[in-house]
Amino acid sequence: MKAGFTLIEMIVSSALMVIIIGAAYVCLSSGIASQKLVETRGDAAQSARVAMSLIAADLRAACPLSKKLEFLGMDRELEDGTEADNLDFGTHNYSPRRAREGDFCEVSYFVSRDQKTGVTSLWRRRDPTLDDEPLAGGSREELVAGVEGVRFEYYDGWEWFDEWGDAEGKRKSETSNRYQPNLSGMPEAVRVTIWIKPNSGKEEDAENREPGLAFQSVTRLNLARTSTSTDTEVQAPQTPTQPTQSGGSP
Repeated sequence: MKAGFTLIEMIVSSALMVIIIGAAYVCLSSGIASQKLVETRGDAAQSARVAMSLIAADLRAACPLSKKLEFLGMDRELEDGTEADNLDFGTHNYSPRRAREGDFCEVSYFVSRDQKTGVTSLWRRRDPTLDDEPLAGGSREELVAGVEGVRFEYYDGWEWFDEWGDAEGKRKSETSNRYQPNLSGMPEAVRVTIWIKPNSGKEEDAENREPGLAFQSVTRLNLARTSTSTDTEVQAPQTPTQPTQSGGSP
């Protein structure tokens, strides 16, 4: 009598093999997905770290952008409600690269969306040339691709503001600046918040996309002059015919 397998034994062994192969596939797939998640989050964290470092370095050496426009921060949104704040100021965080250049540079941080790909990015504009257009010119570079929002907030020593400066050029009287210190001068600190998509906003990953990661930092402007409460108390009693300086402006 020849030894062999019965039909029941073949069915049982085949079922066990299918279960083992299925379990191995699930483990392998889970491991690959976890590795991909760690890599995408690591890339997002690294991008945020680089962007925050560049912004902080520029802000620590921030200085007035021009005589009429010292520091400008605008609270903006894109069509879909995405936070897209603008920030414009001058900085001494610049090494001259060409003849007749100094250590002063116009800097702008802004958010822009590519109409073809739909990817939203954080950009930096730099212009070391002295001209009559402090908000234009120079070259720009992409800092972070796939951002879900960028917010800048400004601290005057007492409270935080969503905007800073007079974008319309219609500066109010100095007596009004005492109650609205964010109209002129420079803030003491800037808080930066960036939301980044872990997978850089690729459309093919839209269904499996992880929630945006939030990164935040606060940078003090080392060159900004700090005002004191004593200045405000001394200037407050003056008559309206003698405009007082802002008690909250640096």
